[in-house]
Amino acid sequence: MSSRSTRFLSIAVASTLCVGLAGAAYTINPLAAEKYPAAEQWAPTPVPDRIVLTPTTDTATSQAVSWRTDSTVESPIAQIAPMGSGPSFKDNATDVAAQSHAPVQADLGYPVSFHTATFEGLEPDASYLYRVGDGENWSEWQEFTTATTEAEDFSFIYYGDAQNDLKEHVSRVFRKAFRDRPAAEVILHAGDLVNTSTADSEWGEWFHAAGWIDGTVTQLATPGNHEYGGGNLAPYWDKQFDFPDNGPEELAQKAPETVYYVDYKGVRFISLNTNLNNDEDMAIQAEWLDQVLEENPHTWSVLTFHHPVFATTGSRDNVRARENFLPIIEKHDVDLVLQGHDHSYARGNLQNDRLGRSNIHEGTVFVVSVSGPKMYALSDGWNWWDNGAEWTTATEFQQLYQLIDVSDDTISYQARTADGAYFDGFELTKRANGTKRVVTVDESGRPIR
Repeated sequence: MSSRSTRFLSIAVASTLCVGLAGAAYTINPLAAEKYPAAEQWAPTPVPDRIVLTPTTDTATSQAVSWRTDSTVESPIAQIAPMGSGPSFKDNATDVAAQSHAPVQADLGYPVSFHTATFEGLEPDASYLYRVGDGENWSEWQEFTTATTEAEDFSFIYYGDAQNDLKEHVSRVFRKAFRDRPAAEVILHAGDLVNTSTADSEWGEWFHAAGWIDGTVTQLATPGNHEYGGGNLAPYWDKQFDFPDNGPEELAQKAPETVYYVDYKGVRFISLNTNLNNDEDMAIQAEWLDQVLEENPHTWSVLTFHHPVFATTGSRDNVRARENFLPIIEKHDVDLVLQGHDHSYARGNLQNDRLGRSNIHEGTVFVVSVSGPKMYALSDGWNWWDNGAEWTTATEFQQLYQLIDVSDDTISYQARTADGAYFDGFELTKRANGTKRVVTVDESGRPIR
């Protein structure tokens, strides 16, 4: 045998023969590895998957849950029981019939069915266990807690665009954020959850990235441009999510469950759809937004939509969003505007709201963020400055998540990078007369002068 052949044989043996932790040898042959077909990896079965909690219009006494199966499931059902310390809680479980949507033909060649159950008549501020299935094929028991009827301290998490490489790169962001705020009660997604609206594998990766968190923490989402294809909203959107249908009636057929609001523990969360970017639809949303903010009975208002009123990237300029929404945001002094789309980060305010120094201001806080690995370079901030705004903090080429803690008179905000490092933060304090003061703070909460 030649020396070349001997070296090749040695390499081959070394690469295929490994020693396990217990000392036993096992074989790995990387040349035999093949890509597992996506159509098999993400295909549904009668066993529920992609379980997700979404809010109703009464978060203190009801809760919605949706899930996916194959199209053989014709009688979906959910069960719910008050929280218990042992397995006997099942003795008190109640069956709740679910609604099935017409199957959607997935791009991978199989039909998928989505089901939704709404638990009603629940006790405020109470914990429950639930599972979903068809009577034979069940999910695990998962838990949730209803909201209080009055304002109360709570935390929520906010993500900008996830969009790409969801399993590979976004999963650690979702999971790190939850480790940092395990008691978070709401998770808000500012659009572009996936890259291709009809790609079942991408939706599968999005649900995989957070795993069981989606079925335990109430999710809020607004659609991005990548939730659209050919001008149409993803056929998955209003089937795999069950958001409130309390938006403008004129948009209910065109873009169901994309323009809505949710009241939760003293906060009114509002979603707008900036993909409906024509004069008529934007005017409809603006009029509706004005009314919803005018009637807001709560201390706090949080507005989310995808295309930012002040862009952070390149030559982008979302004129219609700014012209239609900014006057109403100013009129009602909205507290937070949480956006995505630009694949970079900026946090700032209107120039007229500055209080002497750039790191102290009053009025609305505007944020653009990104959670996924697709990154764009920052502009020089011209779109902010040219339109009467300024950013306090900005960065590029960072995956981020935001932790937001709400109390009676203060919102505390932190933006952290994917490895958990503190990047940016502020405290927004609201006085009894409704005026506000926003101060940039360090990780320990001390003001940065």
